[in-house]
Amino acid sequence: MVNQSQKSISERLNHYPAALWSALRDIAEDRDDSFFLTGGTVRDFLLGREPVDIDLTVKKDAILCCRHLISRLGDGTFVPLGRRQEECARVVWQGLSIDFSAFRSGAATIEEDLRKRDYTINSMAIDLTPYLSGAKSEAQLIDPLSAEKDLNNGVLQSLPEAFDDDPLRLLRGYRFEATLGFRLSKETREEINRKISLIENVSPERILYELDCIMSADNSHPVIREMADSGLLFQVIPELKQGVGVDQPGFHHLDVFHHNLEALKQIEKIIREPSRYYPEQEELLSNYLLDTSKKNALKWAALFHDLGKPATKAAHPQKTSRVTFYGHDREGCALFEQISQRLKWSNQNRAIVSGLIYGHMHPFHLSTILRTGKLSKRSCLKLYKRAGDHLAGLFLLAMADSLAGQGELKPAGMEDDLVHLFTKVMNVYNQDIRPTLTGPKLVNGHDLIELFDLHPSPVFSTILDELEVAQVEGEVSTRSEALNWIDRFLKENSSMNLNDTAKI
Repeated sequence: MVNQSQKSISERLNHYPAALWSALRDIAEDRDDSFFLTGGTVRDFLLGREPVDIDLTVKKDAILCCRHLISRLGDGTFVPLGRRQEECARVVWQGLSIDFSAFRSGAATIEEDLRKRDYTINSMAIDLTPYLSGAKSEAQLIDPLSAEKDLNNGVLQSLPEAFDDDPLRLLRGYRFEATLGFRLSKETREEINRKISLIENVSPERILYELDCIMSADNSHPVIREMADSGLLFQVIPELKQGVGVDQPGFHHLDVFHHNLEALKQIEKIIREPSRYYPEQEELLSNYLLDTSKKNALKWAALFHDLGKPATKAAHPQKTSRVTFYGHDREGCALFEQISQRLKWSNQNRAIVSGLIYGHMHPFHLSTILRTGKLSKRSCLKLYKRAGDHLAGLFLLAMADSLAGQGELKPAGMEDDLVHLFTKVMNVYNQDIRPTLTGPKLVNGHDLIELFDLHPSPVFSTILDELEVAQVEGEVSTRSEALNWIDRFLKENSSMNLNDTAKI
């Protein structure tokens, strides 16, 4: 996979600010020491990729080197990294992240340090001394484990004791599969299978970072599938294992877990070409998917959407052995909440995924209504208010869910029904819902107090929400009509004590 025609290492280094190399040269001379370009930076240079960070290794005093670099540059932010027992830290300067690490414990040379890394593809280094001194010769690769061969072959080979030294490397191998397109060697897979229980010793924040990197890749489905095959996926998210072997006859041809996995596969296909599935909503969907966090949330929601089915499965022998999963959307939200708290998800991402899981059945219910009768504007408004800014995401998830189910009893044309529904909802939104929600309020809470002699209470929301429906349905369009509508509403609901909040 190494591109032999790519730019030389020296040419690539020249793209970085000269002030950085000048400062590093001065520090190296003061210390009478060498800086080594290592790890992912060397790997990415050889692959012709743009490195995320500049990884530098020194014999000792990595943190002190960070301080000296900031002093020499006259600017920069010091970021402690604190990875296990390693001495390492980061300098953030002009948008660059320069990571410093000292030789790993027990290593006296760069070659010994490289042998203590995670995978062979990260065990290469380049001595920067010739480059910093202005030598014309091209930088020489330090490769004590012949890692360049693995890099060329796209093979991920773990190093001895790698997983014992840091169990997070169990997940990191799958991250490299997802982001680099490499394959774990047979020996490494077997070693992962033997060591999966070690992942229990890793902090949830570190686990989530690796999982998010995997899910951010364009084709994460096969990697998640391999993680399930190894058992590592169930080690970090045991809730998913509950769906293995839980059959769902009727609409589906797969058990619950493999249906979730298939939904992830389908959502990745849809994300790549959304207009193929919803041709009339191309612009809306393209704009929605510009946000990487929304794409990742969609993929997580696909994997988790039926998480609640095992706990809600019920058989009905009196109805020809019919099986139901009533309330699995709510149960799935509760289980996802446990997962998100355990893995320290951000509140924003947690809310998006939870909302998609909770609402994922709503489009199917409305599709049935639309097929058998007239869909009300009230129903469209309810769907929009439930989904909010993620209405597009909800329909993308519904399409993935539908495509992932190919059981014998699945109704024909289900995907076409979703397309028809999405078009209908968006037409109602553009013509009726958006003008109502974005236009001036015809009545507010102050009016309910002053004009109708009501005391503030939760029923205010009921009144104003119902008025909103009346506006969307065209029953009300002016303030005068709104006041008359409220007067009728209060008379029709006179049996309710509207001022008694305890009874509402």
